[in-house]
Amino acid sequence: MTPLSFGISRTAWMASPVLAALLLLAAAPQSAAAAISDVAVKIGNFTFSPADLIITPGTTVIWINNDDIPHAVVETEKVFPSKALDTDDKYSFTFTTSGEFSYFCSLHPHMTGKITVKP
Repeated sequence: MTPLSFGISRTAWMASPVLAALLLLAAAPQSAAAAISDVAVKIGNFTFSPADLIITPGTTVIWINNDDIPHAVVETEKVFPSKALDTDDKYSFTFTTSGEFSYFCSLHPHMTGKITVKP
């Protein structure tokens, strides 16, 4: 994208370094930091959905208990253990390092999931 495509004369472009910087920022692709967001995992009918996620470092995963009975989210190495979550309770954890994180419901151990964090 050129300065002239914004309807700015070459003289104005050269005379205003602040304007030039703003236009370049507006035309630049979004950074990786802007791509980081929250991801929800729903707990319902004795399952985690989605059960397997692939995310990037810095992403926060939010587990939401949509069941009418309590559940808990516990990583197998206890990296992130939640308390018991009643109906509509939420638990979140921000993943800062790469790796695989397997987890389960400590109240119902047959409920399992996995978070894979890749740069």
